[in-house]
Amino acid sequence: MKIRQTTVELKEKLGIDMNNIRILQKAITHSSYANQKKGVEYNETLEFLGDSVLQLVISEYLFNNNEKEGEGYLTRVRSLIVCENSLYEVAKKWDLGNYITMSRGEELTGGRTRTSILADAVEAIIAAVYLDRGLEVARKFILENFNVIIEKAMKNEIIIDYKTKLQENLQKNGEVSIVYNLLKFEGPPHRRLFYVEVVINGSSKGQGVGYSKKEAEQNAAKEVVLGKEIKDE
Repeated sequence: MKIRQTTVELKEKLGIDMNNIRILQKAITHSSYANQKKGVEYNETLEFLGDSVLQLVISEYLFNNNEKEGEGYLTRVRSLIVCENSLYEVAKKWDLGNYITMSRGEELTGGRTRTSILADAVEAIIAAVYLDRGLEVARKFILENFNVIIEKAMKNEIIIDYKTKLQENLQKNGEVSIVYNLLKFEGPPHRRLFYVEVVINGSSKGQGVGYSKKEAEQNAAKEVVLGKEIKDE
């Protein structure tokens, strides 16, 4: 009953009149919870569909509103809008972390604020809206919730990849050595936590933690990009 009440609260927050509340409930159910509860559906397949629906709607919008721009521009802007960081921003706007159903263990390890979990849930919710209400409602839902991100992307105000951004910033004045070193990892294989440092010209400048080496490297680069280290190079 508590899970259903949480789902209803989220539905009201999103402003969507769902015909089938169960599909929204599935969209906000993480695999960690389903692994502990036999027969419970979780959001992995909805993420797959939601990603495609989001790509279609954003592609269509950019095509219709940027007729003079080339394919390269459209592809770049779209990638900024549909990237994990942008999805995470939408999730924060919805306070989505408070609504996701997950295991106690996942929650204790920071699951309610983890970028990947929240971004995946946004895609799953988009799929739920699409399946329940159709493409027209899903299109309206996406454009209303991504309007700020779309505007920022078209102004090139979104960083899609902190590793790339770090490299671009540091190499403006010539070549520079950027190396990511795995410091350690801990935890069981299904929930392994990686610790990475970024070394610039032989000097350690930042560290990051993540549930994959890729995520840890991005977080290490992010620490440098958002900090003051770039100015020191």
